[in-house]
Amino acid sequence: MPETTRFGVANGVAGMFSSLISSLYFVPLEVICQRLIVQGLPGATFYTDPFDVTRKVIKAEGFRGLYRGFGLTALTNSPAVALWWGAYGTAQRIIWRSLGYRDDSEKKPSHMEMMAVQATAGMVAGACSSVITTPIDTVKTRLQVIDDYGVARPSVLKITKILLKEDGWWGFYRGFGPRFLNMSLYGTTMIVTYELIKRLSIKHI
Repeated sequence: MPETTRFGVANGVAGMFSSLISSLYFVPLEVICQRLIVQGLPGATFYTDPFDVTRKVIKAEGFRGLYRGFGLTALTNSPAVALWWGAYGTAQRIIWRSLGYRDDSEKKPSHMEMMAVQATAGMVAGACSSVITTPIDTVKTRLQVIDDYGVARPSVLKITKILLKEDGWWGFYRGFGPRFLNMSLYGTTMIVTYELIKRLSIKHI
């Protein structure tokens, strides 16, 4: 396996497993947050505060209700994180090599070059991730916040059918623009800050 591919796969696998673990506490918090955000919309229950959300959800659905959308969250976040880190590592190596830098090269990039390459790789990674995961995230968000989808409990299949009926396949990409910008800018800001602080820490410790 080529070194660039191996490096990307290693980053992706590590990111995927870390995302799965974090979903255990992230999903209940997201359910509470999303329900507070959509208050006032048709089919949404009124809540006074996060504790009220927790009480009402547990009363209506048990603890299972706090994990509504867990499967989709894992299906969204794990590939998203894996794809992000994999794409970031791969893009960064490709960019460095296109600029003439190799692992065995004596030429060292400047701090500005490093920041520019890392920012570009982070933006590419965020863009790739948002394209793949937006449809899953759209279904997951509806699953978590809408109570009034008929007599039966909301399901992935039911929400998928409603989205297709309302907007066709484009319905799965609702909010794609903001999500695209969010993940691209987040990736750029996060990775540049991370790499900069890491270099400074290594230099001064």
